[in-house]
Amino acid sequence: MYFINNDFMLKTTTAKRLYKMVENLPIIDYHCHLSPKMIAENYKFKNAYDLFLGGDHYKWRQMRTNGVSEEYITGDKSDYEKFLSFAKTLPLLIGNPLYHWTHLELSRYFGINETLSEKNAEEVWNKVNACLEKDEFRAQELIKRSNVETLCTTDDPADSLEYHEKLKDFPVKILPTFRPDKAVDINKETFLPYIESIGVKTYEELKEFMVERIYFFNEHGCKLSDHALEYVPYAEGNPEVAFNKKLNGDTLTKEEIDSFKCSILKVCAKEYTKLGWAMQVHIGALRNNNSKMYAKLGADTGFDSINDLCIAEPLSKFLNSLEKDNVLPKTILYTLNPKDNYVLGTMLGNFQGGGIPGKIQFGSGWWFNDQRDGMVNQMQSLANLGMLARFVGMLTDSRSFVSYTRHEYFRRIMCNLIGSWVEDGEFPEDYDLLEKIVKGIAYENAKTYFNF
Repeated sequence: MYFINNDFMLKTTTAKRLYKMVENLPIIDYHCHLSPKMIAENYKFKNAYDLFLGGDHYKWRQMRTNGVSEEYITGDKSDYEKFLSFAKTLPLLIGNPLYHWTHLELSRYFGINETLSEKNAEEVWNKVNACLEKDEFRAQELIKRSNVETLCTTDDPADSLEYHEKLKDFPVKILPTFRPDKAVDINKETFLPYIESIGVKTYEELKEFMVERIYFFNEHGCKLSDHALEYVPYAEGNPEVAFNKKLNGDTLTKEEIDSFKCSILKVCAKEYTKLGWAMQVHIGALRNNNSKMYAKLGADTGFDSINDLCIAEPLSKFLNSLEKDNVLPKTILYTLNPKDNYVLGTMLGNFQGGGIPGKIQFGSGWWFNDQRDGMVNQMQSLANLGMLARFVGMLTDSRSFVSYTRHEYFRRIMCNLIGSWVEDGEFPEDYDLLEKIVKGIAYENAKTYFNF
């Protein structure tokens, strides 16, 4: 029997019963990296490599680990040769989520219910490619077939949102997310070129630009922002001085950098609060570790890892500064380092309130934690320290149009975890209450929280 069956990841009778309650619920993907242009133009995938491996640095990392030469990953070898190299790698990924994700994708979208390996790679390649010739495997149809109700892309403040405008009559809500990292990260080499590109010459003009673009995004249905913080910045100082020093080519101190970042984030948070947006904060990635490969391939190519900084005190001060001024919006905190699960799990309770259930959220297992143990650890931490029943659940955080099986994966893991508590006698076998809880986590909490 094929290992992905009806009971996949479901270890108990209760887990199986709970999963039936959520398996067909719509998907709210409130954070992803799909291309609005590809959606609007109803992109037709060239072949199985283009669909499964194009831009997927998760898979590229493991191919490198398996000794695959870069020419068979991002180099000039043919797409089939690259796909074959992945097919040779996949059977060795025991315990890795890629093994499950890939086979879920092959099964759910293409009806291929056999394990991919070097032996059947050509057969799978041909079968997938034949499917990709059909209109129902183009970008828009894949989204609709995935039972997606709302999808939030990740977009720069300067984006025209022209493709979102073209998609306003698409049956799935395709909404932008405000991602202003290039305007916040004053310490990075991208800052000055970005400031020049948006025509900003003073700190006041930058603040005006940010506010103006937030309201422009809001007019296009935006409900969320997203901020990537390698560390949590907090400092009091004069952000205008820091801005001017940067424009003059002077070196900034860490305090100046952090005071600038805090100030701009606060300008944004004030508007998010007015508009009822949620602010996502992703903490703890150590990016582009391999400078040689960064110079060759650029960012997001598989050379990032987990950082191990102390985040509790600056995070507390940052959130408190927003709360003191009544500009703390609904906030989702993600950590890439699971050592900080209990930090976030306890930090939430300090700033809840305002009559909003779960106003401050502990975000789902992110990136390197987007696997069974990472998801379970995140949910157990939230349950131990907060309120799992108010959790807004899963997102794809993906550039792949077939990654929606990750929602199935999460729902199975979530139902198995809660089912184990029931079967162990740690929670009553009250299926009316359990149904409310699992449906909330799988779908309904996110719909209410984001006001979709």
